[in-house]
Amino acid sequence: MKITILGCGASNGVPVLGCKCATCTSGDPKNKRTRVSVYVETGDLRLLIDASPDLREQALRHNITNVNAVMFTHAHADHAGGIDELRNFNYLNNAVLPVYMDNTTYEELHSRYEYCFQPPHKQFGWFRPSLAYTPLEIGKTINIRGVNISVFKQIHGQFIERAEPYVTLGIRMGDFAYSTDVKELPAESLAALKGVRYWVVDCLRPEPAPTHSHLDLTLSWIKQISPERAWLTHMNHQMEYNELKKHLPQGVEPAYDGLSFSL
Repeated sequence: MKITILGCGASNGVPVLGCKCATCTSGDPKNKRTRVSVYVETGDLRLLIDASPDLREQALRHNITNVNAVMFTHAHADHAGGIDELRNFNYLNNAVLPVYMDNTTYEELHSRYEYCFQPPHKQFGWFRPSLAYTPLEIGKTINIRGVNISVFKQIHGQFIERAEPYVTLGIRMGDFAYSTDVKELPAESLAALKGVRYWVVDCLRPEPAPTHSHLDLTLSWIKQISPERAWLTHMNHQMEYNELKKHLPQGVEPAYDGLSFSL
């Protein structure tokens, strides 16, 4: 299994438009962060986790020409705003593209992008995405192209437009787990992470945030789960790569766009 971090930036990316801080003006490419997304290659599976607004740039940069499944952690724009780019994989595969998400995410995306969940057009073909939805259930395992993938509950926080806390999906594939956009991990989710060896996990900024984990909280989770290696993702411009790296414990690093590792 090969994992590639396509993007590890917060919702407005890094550099932030108009910002002149040290991170945003840095010449270090590890401080250039597109919006979060991950690409997984294992066996016959070529899985894209989230379709960020930067998907086209990410796919060109990493020569990604084969995506045969997409999994959405939730429906926020920085995770789903690149949904129109998925039509390129319809075209390249000449097939409807399977997409996996929970029912709440599907309802949100379908309301915004109904045209993406239609069969291919009889006359114009793949001029728009054609996505086939399969539901994911928290606490359940699904097999996609021979790969078992389980999803666990993450609390993203309380958003003003919702009466209940916003839930995102954490993803585990054997020894690898991915946890973006999470403020709280329930006990059953921490149990679902037990034994994971490689973990990419949310860490927005140094100080507490209302809807994302911050540095001390993320490090406390890592200490509890005790993976062999962990990478911080969804980082904003307060997280300068080299300065942050100096202060992290052994086995923990900031992610960067283009980081890849194999299990």
